[in-house]
Amino acid sequence: MGKIMPQSVSGPVAKPAYWDEAVAALLERDRILRRIIPQFTDDWLAPSDEPFVTLARALIGHQSSIKAAESAWQRFTSGCGKQPTPQAVLRLAENDATLAGLPKRKAVYIIDLATHFAEKKVQPERWGEMDDEAVVAELCAIRGIGRWTAEMFLIFHLQRSDVLPLDDSRLLKAISLHYFSGEPVSRFEAREVAQAWAPWRTVATWFLWRSLDSAAVQY
Repeated sequence: MGKIMPQSVSGPVAKPAYWDEAVAALLERDRILRRIIPQFTDDWLAPSDEPFVTLARALIGHQSSIKAAESAWQRFTSGCGKQPTPQAVLRLAENDATLAGLPKRKAVYIIDLATHFAEKKVQPERWGEMDDEAVVAELCAIRGIGRWTAEMFLIFHLQRSDVLPLDDSRLLKAISLHYFSGEPVSRFEAREVAQAWAPWRTVATWFLWRSLDSAAVQY
């Protein structure tokens, strides 16, 4: 499924309020995480960008390699600014339907996302007060946004503590590698492994991603 685009997370960055408690609980409960977590004690889930930018990055990065996703993002922002706004995207679309060379389908999705924000069809200021499934339902009403993209938003933007993105290929790969000796793993098996992580499944997921990539990941 989707890939996660890396960004530099340097300098003093505030931890989520729950982070230390979650780390302590996971170290106590899970022998695999007890080995992985100490390798990354100086990093944690960092605050993400504006809601529109976070979702646009997720749409562009979906089902792409990290390198291809980052290259597409750089082209996209060269056309509408390093911090693209819905209005800037819609202006660019008037003259360039590909939004600086995005695949046709992804350009359509980004334009629909920009339209939803510009016309206030979504109310991101409310998302922080809504439960996870309500946010997922509202986001999935936007073209191109499925459950994976919505869950990346829950993790990286809203910093929800207990998200388990079972549609994420890298999470399944990490669970396969660390818990099943590299054998293919089903969503059911992954969910069974993750039962011990609740209510900190976001944090466990983040460390498992880190076990596959030396750089911190962030939308």
